[in-house]
Amino acid sequence: FPYPSGKIHMGHVRNYTIGDAIARYKMTRGFNVLHPIGYDAFGQPAENAAIKNNVDPADWTYRCIDLMHNDFKKMGFSYDFDREFSTCDASYYKWNQWIFLQMAERGLAYKKASPVNWCPSCATTLANEEVINDACWRCKTPVEQKDLEQWYLKITQYNEPLLEDLKKLDNWPSRVRAMQENWIGKSFGTEIYFKIAGATRPVALTDQVITVFTTRPDTIFGATYVVLAPEHPLVDPLIKGTSKEKDVRAFVEKTKNISKRERMVDDSKKEGVFTGQYAINPVNGESVPIWVADYVLMDYGTGAIMAVPTHDERDFKFAAQHGLPMRIVIEDPKNPQMTAGTMTAAYVEAGRLVNSKQFDGTPNEEAKRKISEWMAKEGMGKLTVQWRLRDWLISRQRYWGAPIPMIYCEQCGIVPVPEKDLPVELPKNIKITGEGGSPLAKCPEFVNVKCPKCSAPARRETDTMATFFDSSWYFLRFCSAHNTREVFNKEEAQYWMPVDQYIGGIEHAILHLLYSRFFTKFFKDLGLISFDEPFNRLLTQGMVLKDGDVMSKSRGNTVDPDSVLEKYGADTLRLFILFAAPPEDQLEWNAGGLEGSWKFLNRVYNMVENRFHAVGSSGDMDAEDKNLERERHTAIKKVSLAFDEGYKFNTAISFIMVLANAIDKYQPKGAATPYKQKLLNDAIETIVRLLSPFAPHMCEELWQTMGHKESIAKISWPEYSEKSLQQDAVTIAVQVNGKVRGQFEVAPNATEEQLRPVILADERIQSWIAGKEIKKFIVVPNKLVSIVI
Repeated sequence: FPYPSGKIHMGHVRNYTIGDAIARYKMTRGFNVLHPIGYDAFGQPAENAAIKNNVDPADWTYRCIDLMHNDFKKMGFSYDFDREFSTCDASYYKWNQWIFLQMAERGLAYKKASPVNWCPSCATTLANEEVINDACWRCKTPVEQKDLEQWYLKITQYNEPLLEDLKKLDNWPSRVRAMQENWIGKSFGTEIYFKIAGATRPVALTDQVITVFTTRPDTIFGATYVVLAPEHPLVDPLIKGTSKEKDVRAFVEKTKNISKRERMVDDSKKEGVFTGQYAINPVNGESVPIWVADYVLMDYGTGAIMAVPTHDERDFKFAAQHGLPMRIVIEDPKNPQMTAGTMTAAYVEAGRLVNSKQFDGTPNEEAKRKISEWMAKEGMGKLTVQWRLRDWLISRQRYWGAPIPMIYCEQCGIVPVPEKDLPVELPKNIKITGEGGSPLAKCPEFVNVKCPKCSAPARRETDTMATFFDSSWYFLRFCSAHNTREVFNKEEAQYWMPVDQYIGGIEHAILHLLYSRFFTKFFKDLGLISFDEPFNRLLTQGMVLKDGDVMSKSRGNTVDPDSVLEKYGADTLRLFILFAAPPEDQLEWNAGGLEGSWKFLNRVYNMVENRFHAVGSSGDMDAEDKNLERERHTAIKKVSLAFDEGYKFNTAISFIMVLANAIDKYQPKGAATPYKQKLLNDAIETIVRLLSPFAPHMCEELWQTMGHKESIAKISWPEYSEKSLQQDAVTIAVQVNGKVRGQFEVAPNATEEQLRPVILADERIQSWIAGKEIKKFIVVPNKLVSIVI
């Protein structure tokens, strides 16, 4: 489901070659295989291309899709092109809009004003998950904060199942599950209520309370000030009309230009400003100053903290810089004489409580529970759970996306577009300037509409959906790719889903994979599916590197797949990609490896051309014949296990090469009988069949050359016989005091009881042990006997 940016690159080649090898193997194993392809076609790059090249985004996108479609065919990928679709097709995004309406009806889609992540380069908002190291996930521009009214999806309603169901995903990499678990971020703690002091506050705040969330209620008696995030909704009413208003507002504006990451991790200096207001610490009645500081974020907890500088490093640094009071409430058992005035860093280890009234002497871990229960009983706070995950911001201020199906009416408010009027299609010939704001807002024929309820003049929503909305359910649409009546057919989804094997990069761990899990749970709640999770097994393929760097256009180190196809053909590229490294590992580009893969394919081709002859009959096998047959069955078993036990393609290809070596060595000493030719033919056919998932073009041709009418893709995978894997005899070495003194042909897996009389009676061995005491007789099965005298 690639973004159609033009021709495919080596990252596509690797990802899709892995998938194709699996699909082809499963087909030959008798499975019904759905191996589809589609295009995640909306998004900012098409809009940027429209600005840069003065082209329509749709024209640019569909040209890119045609290029990719042709490249996929060149590579021999076994896609069901009858199910091909693009998210920019109105027939697809109609169902995006339908899904949005179902969510809105159930309170899962809503609009609110709040500070949002803004990418000045893309001139659009970003969800938290799309901000990587405080930069736009796509263009890497530093992200700013901006106040806007936006549409959100209430993914937080599924917090618990999204977290708990990670336990079901045994076939997902543990790293991906850990990343999602950390992002969802469930933490147990206590909410504590700090009433705003009455003496100096505005009248409007009479009943206002600052709620802080803490996982350290054991330190509450050491809280000497309260800190609000600059974005906290209480900041404005706290300072309005006070002498501190100007200073605080200036600080809030300044903080907007500092990235969240910098605010979290920059320990050089913590900046803040006093609001002039005070709050009451509920456990001791003390007035504590209320500050606004850059190291507190709205993204975590409640956006307000109780500051305990003696037992929290960030609070300690802030208090030291701003001359704020400190009080020790957990005693360091190694330094009980320590005072706040002599501390050079916060004490964050275990200890017993001091300066904590009735809890003095209590071990701090025990005090966490006792203090929390006491505060809950007295109405000072409550035990609670906090989540890091926030609702998903899906509004985007751009043209090239699915229109959000909502209408604004002065009389009726926000009104959903009736289902019968879907899709709300993007208008054509829109002028895109890149100057910010949605280009749709400048298109009167799109904006102006009648209210569906009262028929009064109204206007459409001009924001479009985040592209991750498109990719959160496409896998279900593949089941019913061209269904015009419903989002997907329940029976078809029940048959095909969930996806047995998903292949994608680690960069999707939080964004796409988390959103897809959310949509799947929503569809289950709608009664459209019966399963909880979309992807049973996940493989995260490694990156393609060149000279140690990730291949990318920006680094100027890409290799054009077309240049490789022209010189070597698609099968060589496929074989190299799968042989060079296990799928999960990084793959270092190596032209020499390409040459080696090309030579091996030529070797197999010549083997069929020169040694395969369509004759054969039955007969008795000699040792050489049995050895070839054993190598053939061993290769079948080993290659099958390499597929079935973790897609160890490099191992599978190695075993095919071992069989090729055995065929090269097979030069019958007796007459070249039809039967011996049949054994040789069987081995050559087996190589071609085992190689076909990796090199389908050449193997298809060779299969026909060998006289077969049906496509090799439809031939069942070869079976192996355990009996044929057995050897009649094995050669073992016999050592006496560490030196080899003879070799013996013996039965496979012969025991000491079987070997001892035969070896000790041999004249060669007797000459070395006669008259000596045998201290040890050690057997290494099928390899060695070591005699110590």
